[in-house]
Amino acid sequence: MTANTTAYKAPGAPGAGGTAPRPLRRRRPAPSARRSGWTPWLYLLPALVLLGGLLVYPIYQLGLISFLEYTQAQVSGGEPATFQGFGNYATLFGDGQFWQVLLATVVFAAACVLATLLVGCALAVLLTRIRALPRLVLMMAALGAWATPAITGSTVWMFLFDPDFGPVNRVLGLGDFSWTYGRYSAFALVLLEVLWCSFPFVMVTVYAGIRAIPAEVLEAAALDGASQWRIWRSVMAPMLRPILVVVTIQSIIWDFKVFTQIYVMTGGGGIAGQNLVLNVYAYQKAFASSQYSLGSAIGVVMLVILLAVTLVYLRLVRRQGEGL
Repeated sequence: MTANTTAYKAPGAPGAGGTAPRPLRRRRPAPSARRSGWTPWLYLLPALVLLGGLLVYPIYQLGLISFLEYTQAQVSGGEPATFQGFGNYATLFGDGQFWQVLLATVVFAAACVLATLLVGCALAVLLTRIRALPRLVLMMAALGAWATPAITGSTVWMFLFDPDFGPVNRVLGLGDFSWTYGRYSAFALVLLEVLWCSFPFVMVTVYAGIRAIPAEVLEAAALDGASQWRIWRSVMAPMLRPILVVVTIQSIIWDFKVFTQIYVMTGGGGIAGQNLVLNVYAYQKAFASSQYSLGSAIGVVMLVILLAVTLVYLRLVRRQGEGL
């Protein structure tokens, strides 16, 4: 007896008498899923509206005034504002003082950033070497300096370095030496004040990064005979590179737009404007000379420079997030 056997073929398979399989189609997201994509923006909407009112409109007005002839006559309503195009920028870029102030601002900001990074990183390493109580005292003192308003700190530093009553000149035996009389001594005095109120941010941030480094890595480097400087240069610094990049760019943004310290400690820019930076220079053009158009043009130039730095900062932060 012979059994008739037939091979089983799945429905839809070739030769099974079924239809050919349909290609898979990507499912469309459900309406609830599409709506959930807008949920974060709904939560951010109040903050975006507030920031738009506080930032977008003033920036628009800043850019608009920079293209107009806008002086005290236009502010008082005596004359209408006339469109100047790029005339204010041509006047600004043709002024030799602007380029001197821009150069002084870049050099001063670079010195502040370098000093802040050196002191902040050194104290961050020191925090890992001292006991709990001295570490707490140093942290509280640093955070106190960080929380002090700029105008208050500048006034205190002016008293400390006062040629008649300041204790610093007495301790150093400088007599009635005036720190704000010379250009470089005034910049050095302002740099010290900026350093005093800026290094805590770098110190705390870098200290947190050092604490995140595995202890075994540092112990292995120490067992290999590496000095503290070699451990920092070859072990800590490469592992802290993302943090160091962030605090560097953040410090550049802060120090490039210093205003209060310069204005208070040098009396509005020093003798004959020898200690002017861009922020103070824009203030003098706009409010002291009533050249609001030139002051706005300087503000736009600063905005463009800081926007470029901020875009670099955001790009580095994004890369850091993708590397985690």
